[in-house]
Amino acid sequence: MNAKNRDLESQEQHHQEQVEEELCVHIFTVSAGLVGVCLTVLSLFRVIFRLSKVHEISDSLIAFDALGFLAACVFAYLGLRARNKSRRRVLQLFADVAFLTSLSFMVVVGCLIAYEFI
Repeated sequence: MNAKNRDLESQEQHHQEQVEEELCVHIFTVSAGLVGVCLTVLSLFRVIFRLSKVHEISDSLIAFDALGFLAACVFAYLGLRARNKSRRRVLQLFADVAFLTSLSFMVVVGCLIAYEFI
C-alpha cells in the first residue's frame, strides 16, 4: 500500500509540473504577442493623436506595458529552460506577476483611451 501511495503522489506531482509548464508556455507566447500590440498602439498614438495630457500618460503606460510583457516573456522563457525545480517556480512566479501587472495597466490604458474619445 505504501508503494502505491508513493506512485500516486509521484503521478500527481508530475501532472502538476506539466500544468505549470503549460501555463509558462502560454504566458510566454501571449506576452510576446502583447509586446507587439503595445508597440503598435504606441506607434499609432504618434501618428494619429495630437499631444495631450491623457495621451502622454497613455503613451508612458503603454511603453511600461511593453516592458512588463517583455519581462514576463523573458521570465517565462527562463522558467521553461530552468532545470532546477525551485528556480523554475520562482521564475514562473515572476512571469505571472509581470504578466498580470502589465495586463492590469493595459486595462487602465484602455480606460484612458476611452476617456480621451468621450
